[in-house]
Formats: sequence, structure tokens, C-alpha cells
Amino acid sequence: MKEHNVPDWYIESCYKIKYMFPKAHAAAYMIATLRLGWYKVHYPVEYYAAYFTVRSEDFDGATAVQGRAAVQRRMRELEQKQKEHQSTVKEDAAYSTFQIINEMLCRGIELLPVDLYKSDAKKFLVEDGKIRLPFSSLPGVGEAAAHSLYEACTGGEEFISIDEVQSRAKVSSAVIDVLKSAGALQGLPDSSQTSLF
Repeated sequence: MKEHNVPDWYIESCYKIKYMFPKAHAAAYMIATLRLGWYKVHYPVEYYAAYFTVRSEDFDGATAVQGRAAVQRRMRELEQKQKEHQSTVKEDAAYSTFQIINEMLCRGIELLPVDLYKSDAKKFLVEDGKIRLPFSSLPGVGEAAAHSLYEACTGGEEFISIDEVQSRAKVSSAVIDVLKSAGALQGLPDSSQTSLF
């Protein structure tokens, strides 16, 4: 380095710094960033569907499907907790996710609610220029329950009651309550049994 007139301060820093970020590594990150940005601008619905499919662990579908006002209200609640230093790591992650949901909704991209026959277990699906929420996007529906619901709902036969959904999907009553509150079980009677009187 001294033969090429490299300053002494640079040579001394090389002894102190164990790893220097190579230009090729920086270029690779930049290329990936540009590609993501291009998709975000030119294919926004597909971008957000893919983004949330990969990063859906903090996605609150029950709030998101209610629209921008509900998302912004939830963001303000989380901001308040952060200001008071009372937020958890999970709530901080949820806040970041709500920021992206808010951005998506501001861009006019709509979310479709969970549907027994159209939703996937984990994938956010593009449907008529909108994004269909998966079962796992609902708070309280874990990955195993989401897969059970998806398997039971793609069997071809329509359900005749909520009891049948629960027995075929083998999910808990808590999951059924979440589906009810999300409106995914509208039009289904509680039981398959009918009354004669």
C-alpha cells in the first residue's frame, strides 16, 4: 500500500478493522433493492402479495381488512405505547407491518377478507386486482390451523354448518370464533341438525 501512496491513516485503519464491506457486496444489495423497487412501482399488487406472504408473522388481517382508518388507529395506539416505553418486541414489529399496510392502502390496493373457499393457508393471493387474505393472517389462527382449514376447504364439498367446518378442519372453537368475527362463516348455520318445531 505504501508503494501506491496510500495514506498512513488508511493503513492504520486496516489493522483495526477486521472486515471491510466490499464493493461487489454493496453492488449486489443495490441491484436487489432496485429490482424490488421496480416491482413495487410497476406491479404493486403482486409486490405486496409476495411481501406479505414472506413476512406475514406480524400481519393483523382483522384490522387491515377494515381499511385505512382502522390501520391508522391501531398505529396510533402502538405509537403511544412506544412513547411510553411499554411496547413489546412483537408490537414494535407489528407497527412496522402496519406502516407497510397503510402505504399499500394509500396506494389504493384493496384487501379481500378471508373466504373459506378462496383463501390459501399462508399465501396472500392476487384476485381481480386485489389481495385475498389467507387464513394465517387472522390473529389466533396459527400455521397448523391455517393448513388444516385450507385442506378441509379445498376438498370440493361445500360446508353445510359451522360444526362441519370445525370437525372437518379439526380446529379449536377459538379458531372458529376468530373466523366468525372475521365474517368468514357468514350464511352458515351453527349446527347441521334441523328442528321440526
